[in-house]
Amino acid sequence: MFFFRKKNDSSNTQIPFLAGIETDLHSHLVPGVDDGVQDVETAVQFIDTLHELGIKKVITTPHIIIDRYPNSAETLSAPFHEVKEALKAKGSPVSYDHAAEYYMDEYFEELMKSSRLLTLNGELVLVEISFMSAPPQLHQWLFELAAQGYRPVLAHPERYNYYHQQTDEYMTFKQRGCYLQVNLLSLAGYYGKHIQKAAEWMIENQMVDFIGTDLHHEKHLQAIKAIAKDKKLVKLLETYPFKNNTLTTTAQAIK
Repeated sequence: MFFFRKKNDSSNTQIPFLAGIETDLHSHLVPGVDDGVQDVETAVQFIDTLHELGIKKVITTPHIIIDRYPNSAETLSAPFHEVKEALKAKGSPVSYDHAAEYYMDEYFEELMKSSRLLTLNGELVLVEISFMSAPPQLHQWLFELAAQGYRPVLAHPERYNYYHQQTDEYMTFKQRGCYLQVNLLSLAGYYGKHIQKAAEWMIENQMVDFIGTDLHHEKHLQAIKAIAKDKKLVKLLETYPFKNNTLTTTAQAIK
């Protein structure tokens, strides 16, 4: 039920619609540490489903928001390894690593100066900002990240409504070396038409570098599975040059 097309060969093999993406770099599948999955069994179930949809590697990214989810490499290690061992025990073929999704605020400024950040591949660090307004120090923080050897990946820029009438800001991010990551659910219309239109505009203007599920819970998972029926979106996923399949290095922390 998760497939969208057939290979042009005699085997008539069906191909999962996320097969071209290969790596999901944004999800919340470390149990009990944020607003994502809350137990190992659910994490494994969700990862199994992502694999059925075509995902071969999951780099899950729990929130690090100091005043709400004060996670760190130390607090994430034990629950992450519980899931990893459960996947190993059942012989799962999925590569499972973790980084983090950092909320950029004054606490983050101190964190990036004093701690190693959890990265997607040794260099790329996933960051998010407020849905209410952009922090005035945002571009300074992005500059400081680059100066420390990181390359920021801004999570779901299409969901920041204040940029919808300031689309030149997306180009500014790109010009300053920041990658942009849209949510799969945004393109599917899950968050509303205005978010979908913003994501589509970014795609049309070739501003998007990565795509992620941002998977938190069962409702998200069902919406992702339903994408198999959306021929237009499935075609986009097949043809757009997302960089997800370039993430071959294990997620890790760097200084």
